[in-house]
Amino acid sequence: MLVLTRKIGESIRIGDDVIVKIVDLDNRQVKIGIQAPRSVAVNREEVYERIQKENLAASTSKDQAVKNIADVLRHRKK
Repeated sequence: MLVLTRKIGESIRIGDDVIVKIVDLDNRQVKIGIQAPRSVAVNREEVYERIQKENLAASTSKDQAVKNIADVLRHRKK
């Protein structure tokens, strides 16, 4: 992990398209602004994890639905 020190108003660039700017410091919190193309997803970690869980659940239920349909079609042929 790269650890950098920045002051309010200073930025960090990630590649050519993403800028992370320190907007404010308040006690133990840091406010950051992120400028990125619309094609780049920017999420808080807890939101990202929830999206991943929901995607996995949807994928699993879709796989199960396909298996159920396949079972129904197999039984119809017999």
